Amino acid sequence: MIYWQNGLFLKYGRLGLDVTRRQPVGFISHAHADHIAPHELAICTPPTALLYRFRRGQHRAVRELPYGTSISVAGCQLTTFPAGHILGSAMLLADDGTDRMLYTGDFKLGASTTAEKAELPRADILVLESTYGDPRYRMPPREEILAEFLRDVQRCFDDGRTPVIHAYVLGKAQEVTRILTLAGIPVQQHPDVFAVSQIYERAGCSLGDFFNYDGTARPGHAVVVPPIAQKRPTLAGFTRPFRMAVTGWALRADGCRWLRVDAAYPLSDHADFDELLRAIELVQPRKVYCTHGPASFAGILKKRGICAENLDGREVSV
Repeated sequence: MIYWQNGLFLKYGRLGLDVTRRQPVGFISHAHADHIAPHELAICTPPTALLYRFRRGQHRAVRELPYGTSISVAGCQLTTFPAGHILGSAMLLADDGTDRMLYTGDFKLGASTTAEKAELPRADILVLESTYGDPRYRMPPREEILAEFLRDVQRCFDDGRTPVIHAYVLGKAQEVTRILTLAGIPVQQHPDVFAVSQIYERAGCSLGDFFNYDGTARPGHAVVVPPIAQKRPTLAGFTRPFRMAVTGWALRADGCRWLRVDAAYPLSDHADFDELLRAIELVQPRKVYCTHGPASFAGILKKRGICAENLDGREVSV
């Protein structure tokens, strides 16, 4: 029988799932820094392999596992499914012939311009990433968010200002870039963002009309830079910059002040509260383990009649 303990899937052997310390064999759901480690052998999708080696070194040993294909590890069949989080992000289904366990990693059910649409197979056990496992985090319709965001970008140009969009270097920055270029707005990127965008292009994900910032501000271009909190080298030379953030945390009551921007838009790469509940409906597990989210979420699920607990094994009061 499959079981889960201390961040590891165990059967006859061990497979680290997004563990940030070195493992003999580790599954990497996607290439964000808090989900990777220098494993002896990493299992991941081909796009994640490109991003993982970019971040951890080209010498890293990788077993590529495209979506829908399977390999046998530790007595189980392992199969990847799209997670909808960022390019190459994957869920992992482990099937030992008796039980099926689905590990979601970071995921999103909604639309994306740069990530493959999520697919959730049925499973007996669901290990659910639950960042927004609080009813306060229900995202507005994507179309409304994009319309407001693009309207404000155009207003910046009309007012002689430069729209400077803060977005995570890997994933969100490329999503924002593609949203802008699809709307006919060319983009200048911070060099750290541009380096990742080149990997996206190599993986077959076109981002449109974007350029590396070379020290010269281009009129009529939006600018995509890392979040202020990431403390990357800043760019200069822009006329009256208007700072914007694109993140689900924009739903916080103090979002702009907390993010240190002029405007914030709740466009997230994570499932919101309602999508988390929808994911459980689709998978139909008999047991849900919640991870990377508020401790209260397991209690909310229990009140709804769902057998759930936090991954650390502590009891959740209801």
